[in-house]
Amino acid sequence: MNFQIDFIEDKVEFFDATDLKVLEKKIEAKIEENKAILLGVHSVSHQMYVTEKGQTFYTAVVHFKRQK
Repeated sequence: MNFQIDFIEDKVEFFDATDLKVLEKKIEAKIEENKAILLGVHSVSHQMYVTEKGQTFYTAVVHFKRQK
């Protein structure tokens, strides 16, 4: 039997929250999970949106790349 391992080279994940601390915790948890499959953070992009009612939403996109 032939067994072959393919590595994930790139992975992009999206996050959202109504509180900045919650968003940060979500991202930190995912960073730790992705370390197990040898992915490190390549870049982070984030935005904030405020509704007409004054509620804030925070979003982030994190690009993970394989660590060499």
